[in-house]
Amino acid sequence: MQLAKDVKRALRLGKRVLKGRQAYFQLRQLVEERGRLPEQEFRIGVYFADSDVNIYQMRQWYAPLQQLSQEWPVLVLARNASGARQLMRESGLAVEFVQRVTEIERVIESQRLDVILYVNQNTRNFQMMRYGQRWHVFVNHGESDKMYMTSNQYQAYDFAFVAGDAARERLSRALWNYDVASRTMAIGRPQADHLAGAPPFTPDERTVVFYAPTWEGDRPAASYGSVASHGETLVRALIATGRHRVVYRPHPRSGVVDGEFGAANDRIIAMIEAANRADATAQHVYDTSPRIGWQLSLPDVAICDISAMVYDRLATGRPLMVTRPTAAEAAVDETGYLSVCEWLTAEETPDIAAVLDRVIGDRAARERLGTWSEHYFGDTAPGAPTRRFHAAISDLLARADAERAKRGHN
Repeated sequence: MQLAKDVKRALRLGKRVLKGRQAYFQLRQLVEERGRLPEQEFRIGVYFADSDVNIYQMRQWYAPLQQLSQEWPVLVLARNASGARQLMRESGLAVEFVQRVTEIERVIESQRLDVILYVNQNTRNFQMMRYGQRWHVFVNHGESDKMYMTSNQYQAYDFAFVAGDAARERLSRALWNYDVASRTMAIGRPQADHLAGAPPFTPDERTVVFYAPTWEGDRPAASYGSVASHGETLVRALIATGRHRVVYRPHPRSGVVDGEFGAANDRIIAMIEAANRADATAQHVYDTSPRIGWQLSLPDVAICDISAMVYDRLATGRPLMVTRPTAAEAAVDETGYLSVCEWLTAEETPDIAAVLDRVIGDRAARERLGTWSEHYFGDTAPGAPTRRFHAAISDLLARADAERAKRGHN
């Protein structure tokens, strides 16, 4: 038995090595085709140390960064070959592959890079943060009330771009000796200015339900995922009504830790495919598109787990439900929006059609959404978040200029 396990482990390792080598050679070809980047071109850097498994964390920043780069060119520093390859293929941004620390140093010598943005808390971030005379800024990859949003790792960065007042209050409660007023800048949600795209169906009289569960989590306190506890029952019930259209967008890491979670995800996908074969007018959607836009703004109601997706939908002010975790260990912060949200328990999922009818028609719930949207994101008028994002970058560049002038540096 042990021999069989060792063989399987060796095969998995071999596949990872082969995949890594393929990514490296394909990336090298992309770099050769592009050529060298101009020197002293970039003042804004984005650091991404992960593989393509976590590319979703960068994807939501593509559009805001593309727009930012029209004013200040943006350079992505990618540490992993598969991550760099994916970024070069789809981000629309300048990408430099810096696998080794010496390559980071080479880029620092050839580019000014006054501001470095970080979208996650990868431990390899510290290999970049060792370099001073620039601002290191945590921008995260979403806004939520997850425990991740109050990590003491915020203390490591010079500044953090946060969504709004709710984030500042959250950090003030959770962290000791952290000067929220001076070290955070509220920018709202710039991604909300880029909710574009057309759905892969023709809107009709069906009620469109966006179900966007998160993954199972890597520890008990973060077990917010509902695919296994809620998902199968609610999707089956909605398909059966004939008056709903399900847009199912699972987290890309679904099933990475828990095999049963992955199996439940597969069964939901199979349900959607079978329903579409049985009725061509149903047009249910298993959504794996790299960018998110219409999925947040178009559906009549959204069902999300405790994750950034809740708050992305909240910014639209449209009907929303949050799944109540079934795991007793899951840490739920009910001091913010979760204290007044529309919860969906696993026990309610068989009656999901009636539950959604109530939520969609609840005028008081809509008013609460508007109030809490402002609390989390500030001004959500079109263009306002982008202006705040650019203003924050401009402020940091001016501070960098002042620091360099004070020290006699160019």
